[in-house]
Amino acid sequence: MPRTTASAQAAKPPVSGPAPDTGGRRLPRTLHPVAWWIWALALATAVSRTNNPLLLFLVLAVLGYVITMRRTEAPWARGFKYYLYLALTVVTIRVTFRAVFATGITPRDHFLFSLPHIPTPDWYAGIQLGGPVSLEALLSAATDGLRLACMLCCIGAANTLANPKRALRVLPGALYELGVAVTVSLSVAPQLVQSVQRVHRAKRLRAGRSKGLRALRGIIVPVLEDALERSLRLAAAMDSRGYGRAGTATRRSRRLTGALMLLGMCGLCAGAYGLLDATAPKLLGLPAMGAGAVLCFAGLRLGGRRITRTSYRPDPWRFAEWAVAGCGVLSAVLLFANVGFNAAELNPSIYPLSWPTLPLVPAAAILLAGTAGFLAPPPAAPTRAALPPQRTEEPK
Repeated sequence: MPRTTASAQAAKPPVSGPAPDTGGRRLPRTLHPVAWWIWALALATAVSRTNNPLLLFLVLAVLGYVITMRRTEAPWARGFKYYLYLALTVVTIRVTFRAVFATGITPRDHFLFSLPHIPTPDWYAGIQLGGPVSLEALLSAATDGLRLACMLCCIGAANTLANPKRALRVLPGALYELGVAVTVSLSVAPQLVQSVQRVHRAKRLRAGRSKGLRALRGIIVPVLEDALERSLRLAAAMDSRGYGRAGTATRRSRRLTGALMLLGMCGLCAGAYGLLDATAPKLLGLPAMGAGAVLCFAGLRLGGRRITRTSYRPDPWRFAEWAVAGCGVLSAVLLFANVGFNAAELNPSIYPLSWPTLPLVPAAAILLAGTAGFLAPPPAAPTRAALPPQRTEEPK
């Protein structure tokens, strides 16, 4: 009987059998990137509603939990710590500016220290350089900086959990002309994180200085150059493959699409202004925002008709995507509804100086956003390319 080679054995069809038992666990897969972006943007919207430091720290804890549970093993997915460094820098700059550009001190403030006062000209009245600094002023600046830092961390969480290149596949057809620019802008941050890790690893292998200002100076230039070069290379590859081609669109269709999008954006801006300003007319609130949303949707639909595309292995939108996006949106709605709690608890006053209270309903709303950590399916493990079967020679 002739011997069968390894290649012949590999060519045999596999024997069909029962499906593998997962023990009731969900199969690992990658969540739709748009679901992560909706969740992160909704949580950032909820953060903009409050400056309570306890709620802001709770948001950071929720972000850390969700990222730890559902991030992938991609190099750019391990860069959330860089967003934390950026957030800490924002808080430090905010406190420093508040101390330097002092606004004076009142008798009820707690004096901390005094900086050298620099006199300013008359036309620069209202701004004071140096002078006494109070504890209340620094706490107010730290709280404002912490709110902005939480918003940055929400955007960093979206970049960590979602692949920006995969999110571009669901970009509406009317926005294809901006596809190359969007690709560069969205891929710079993940590529920057990956470049920092690669350059830092190379310096350690070469026994170079890994800490200090000299190491920072030797890392910044190659990192920025490498990140921008890779983003531009990706944009050039997309352009060479016909991404963003308008096809056979008439001039009238392009003008109508642009007019609808412009009027829709104006309606959204007017609606946002009407919702934020209590003295604005009622027509500048929800009616203007609704009309703007309808016009934008019509422009996107009209612009998308001129482009026909096919998707290779499109990302599914299932119950997990609805659950993750819904828990983030529901968290923002609960904080804006002002139901079950006092609105003053979201923005506690510095005077008198006291420890802020933790409102139960807003805290429960933020914890609801943290349920995305187990509502989302576990991330898929990285797969390695299988080696080709080795062909064995039969003995003569």
